[in-house]
Amino acid sequence: MDLNFSFFFTSIMLGVGLAMDAFAVSLANGLNEAGMKKRKMCGIAGLFAFFQALMPLIGWLCIHTIVQYFTAFESWIPWIALGLLGFIGGKMLIEGIKTRNSCDVPPHKAGLGALIVQAIATSIDALSVGFTIAEYTLPLALLAAALIALVTFWICLFGVHIGKKVGTCIAGKANIFGGAILILIGLEIFITSFL
Repeated sequence: MDLNFSFFFTSIMLGVGLAMDAFAVSLANGLNEAGMKKRKMCGIAGLFAFFQALMPLIGWLCIHTIVQYFTAFESWIPWIALGLLGFIGGKMLIEGIKTRNSCDVPPHKAGLGALIVQAIATSIDALSVGFTIAEYTLPLALLAAALIALVTFWICLFGVHIGKKVGTCIAGKANIFGGAILILIGLEIFITSFL
């Protein structure tokens, strides 16, 4: 494939499509931590962008090396995403229900471990994009991944910013909303894998 308009358009659209789950989780993170500093906002967006770029590259690498093993692993992707997002979302949902009517709730600050799990869980389905870009050479696959990362970064930064602006006295309700979003995303990944 050549470096042309179609390549850039496809890569950017892949980035937009892949970033939607990460956007929703970024929105929930912003809702849960209204006092989040810009550095952390950029860190969250960067982490999601990194994993959204890494997963298609891993998929591309698997296609070019160990395709038979990747095909066997691919059937587990929806189960892993459902488990990770269900666990994190369930925990947030329980915390939100306990504190839904209080304005004195300390903000829920997602730590690095939780953010990494969120980033992996929302990007694991992007492994399949390795099939989409299988005909790319390594430099083109790296460029496509960089474009996906760039798009994801800005979409997630926007999501955290919106959530941060909205989430002041609604921390408990935000936990319920954020937890429900994570569970729904996990279910969506799981259900669409069988369609």
